Amino acid sequence: MQGIWFGVVSVMLAFYVVLDGFDFGAGGLHLFVAKTNDERRAVLGAIGPLWDGNEVWLLAAGGTLLMTFPPVLTAGLSGFYLAIFVVLWLLLLRGISIEFRSHVQDGLWRAFWDATFAFSSLLLPVLLGAALGNVVRGVPVDAHGEFNIPLFTHFSTSNPVGILDWYTILMGLFALVTLLGHGALFLIWKTQGPVQDRSRRAARPLWAIVTLLWILTTVGTGWVQPVLFKAFLHSPLAWGLMAVSLAGWAAIGLGFARSRPLQAFLGSSAFIVGLLATTAACLFPVMLRSTLNADWSLTAHNASSAAYGLKAGMGWWIVAFPLVLGYFAFLFWMHRGKVSVPPEGEGY
Repeated sequence: MQGIWFGVVSVMLAFYVVLDGFDFGAGGLHLFVAKTNDERRAVLGAIGPLWDGNEVWLLAAGGTLLMTFPPVLTAGLSGFYLAIFVVLWLLLLRGISIEFRSHVQDGLWRAFWDATFAFSSLLLPVLLGAALGNVVRGVPVDAHGEFNIPLFTHFSTSNPVGILDWYTILMGLFALVTLLGHGALFLIWKTQGPVQDRSRRAARPLWAIVTLLWILTTVGTGWVQPVLFKAFLHSPLAWGLMAVSLAGWAAIGLGFARSRPLQAFLGSSAFIVGLLATTAACLFPVMLRSTLNADWSLTAHNASSAAYGLKAGMGWWIVAFPLVLGYFAFLFWMHRGKVSVPPEGEGY
């Protein structure tokens, strides 16, 4: 049962990254692909009906983690205290920027909120990528299942480690460029005119950089945590999940070549899900690896709730998860097609 819940949490986090990831990417690009007020309203209109629902996946994953692996959540919240508060403030700034920019029809007002939206959208993927880097590298979990980690130390992956080092920064850059590329593909799919054209011109070099950074982060992961590669070689599941990621990467190229933006966007979604799921499969059962003593690591086995709670929770999850998927499918269907800019004073 612990293994199933480990997979459930991993899937929910992957869904969050894919869904809120195109919001981040579109927000990070919108100052470059949208030059006029109407063009920026088109970008906001493309993500407007979806962004707040997408963020619910993060809350749902956190709630699931609290129910199934409470020591992992409590250790992470206390250990990454400063970083989590920065993430929360950035999430708040994104929402405020989207909602406030059109409340006052003034150029300076809108420029301020547009810049705030871009800044928060660019920084969030870096922090989330660095968080994944910390999970892969490990954190100083002690014998009591707790840790306290500074923002940075000597930028090395050896103890004493910080949240930021050369590896976690590399992961953050990889996450940033990947989600910018993901957002560009979403805008190609959902917009038209100059915004679509600029997004198309941005997507090609972005995905070329993604490919380069993918190679670099893979080499860096092998250097920092070689045990993951050993796990990959002996895990058929990890091989299958990596095949999903490779298929998604190929679908992006085919979508470009055949002018099929939805195919390219679905390909980038598969690429991201495949990479995250492969990483989770190679990490299992470790959830927070200790850099001090491997025996002190928090795993799906030593940090799980009681068996009864896991079984009862699964009963509710089996009912709720299809309903959530149905809701999101209906939401995307309701807002299908290209976005149109509403008259001034209506919408974003």
